[in-house]
Amino acid sequence: MKTRILAVAAMGCMACAAMAQNQYDALRFLGSDLNGTARFVGMGGAMSALGADLSTIATNPAGIGLYRSNDAAVSFGWNSNSIKSDWNGTNVTQNSDKMSFDQIGFVWTTKIGNKTDLRYLNFAFNYHKKANFTREFNAKGALNNGLSITDQMADMLWNAGNDMGPTFLTESDFNDLLDSQNPYLANKYIGTPFLGTMGARTGLVDPVCDPKTGEITDMYGWQGQDGEYYSREEGSISEYDFNMSFNVRDRFYFGVTLGVYDLNYTRYSSYGENLEQGAALTLDNWAKTEGTGFDLKLGAIIRPFEYSPFRIGFAIHTPTWYAMTDKYVSTLTSYNIPDYDGKPQTYTENLRDYYGEPNYLLDYHLISPWKFNVSAGTTFSGIVALDAEYEYDMYQKSRLTDTEGYDYNGTTAIDETLKGVHTFRVGMEACVTPRFSVRAGYNFQSSPITDDSFKNIAATDETRTDPEYFNLKSTQAVTVGLGYRGRIIYADLAYKYAFYKGDFYAFDADYTANGGYALSPAKIDGNRNQILLTVGVRF
Repeated sequence: MKTRILAVAAMGCMACAAMAQNQYDALRFLGSDLNGTARFVGMGGAMSALGADLSTIATNPAGIGLYRSNDAAVSFGWNSNSIKSDWNGTNVTQNSDKMSFDQIGFVWTTKIGNKTDLRYLNFAFNYHKKANFTREFNAKGALNNGLSITDQMADMLWNAGNDMGPTFLTESDFNDLLDSQNPYLANKYIGTPFLGTMGARTGLVDPVCDPKTGEITDMYGWQGQDGEYYSREEGSISEYDFNMSFNVRDRFYFGVTLGVYDLNYTRYSSYGENLEQGAALTLDNWAKTEGTGFDLKLGAIIRPFEYSPFRIGFAIHTPTWYAMTDKYVSTLTSYNIPDYDGKPQTYTENLRDYYGEPNYLLDYHLISPWKFNVSAGTTFSGIVALDAEYEYDMYQKSRLTDTEGYDYNGTTAIDETLKGVHTFRVGMEACVTPRFSVRAGYNFQSSPITDDSFKNIAATDETRTDPEYFNLKSTQAVTVGLGYRGRIIYADLAYKYAFYKGDFYAFDADYTANGGYALSPAKIDGNRNQILLTVGVRF
């Protein structure tokens, strides 16, 4: 594999280290929000068979083929996120609000003829915010059975090693780690997870040694009392779609869309823990991901009965090929840790001191799975329109590779823990008057990950120092909308309420196989309220 570290002395040192992303990093960028034009959102995103809306460019490209006039539209809105956590009986609610620019696009129609097989040839472009990462999260609570993040650090060191065998056999080996000028970039410590190393060098992990031989027989951390986690995420995935579509005999519609993606994501997280004997720790992580990608979407809409408005739609989305760059760094501080004389000390381990600026960089590729969509829609007397659709996304077939195309260990974790995602959407639009319409929709997406999944950073990426992870359950959304159609200008308004549940783990400490205990997760209830306004012209 190839990695890139901005520290001249480190170029050759880390070539054999286990560096990769994991299933949670992939999952973060695989999904998409229900977003686009207000008409599309107001109908729950169920328009893949009805077509004639700019947002269908990204679900079923053939939907653009139903246009018979030019169209241009812009959308913006307001988002409010609320996440409630319950960690062993302690409830915390974190709210965040932000305005957003969500969509802009146009359709250019070209009429070929009334009696020719090819009736219209249309071209379109649309930008929309595929995913909005802006949110804040906070959870705190008592740690059951004295479990601590230092347990995970100790377990990492106990199992540290490479092809030559274990890294720590004697107390002298452990002391060498403490005295090393740069254990994070030294070949000697390849196979030693960074988080465990930071724990040892801040007095949070110590060995159990045989007094006669000096051999290490175990590693141990501290007893935990309570913990608190906070994170702030920002960024988005911007999707730029370029479309060409065809209308054949006003019964068969075909389209192709080239999607180009710009990804920008940042996260700051902080985990604090109160330990026994008045000791404490704080682990801070900063991470940034940037990437670009592309895919193709192919679609068809067919009216099987000549004199019926009923239509069915089919669409296939190729994998999205992302070229990604990660930057991350971490600081671990321990408080009131007794030194050899029993005096309380504060220790800080800052990875910036070993990497330099701008911190650690990793280039890699993320390849998303194939996606399949089937839909059906109809209208009644030109007054009521209905659409229903099903989408299948094979998350478990995603891949994480190095820049030469070789799979990372994280790909195995993806295959073992991610699942195929089923999405159901239904939508309705009713014309109250020739100018005004009302809309409603519902969107359901199944859980993308197994309940027993965990982040094994020691196996997938030993350089990572962010052990927290979140197992998402199903996601649902209920939408309503209003529409106005003038002779040229139109305006749409939509409201979306999306909600989900899941389990959050601040770290991984599961010793149930040995008759011990597993960390109790924080139970998460999250929701997002969105108000979206679209203004457009048809001419």
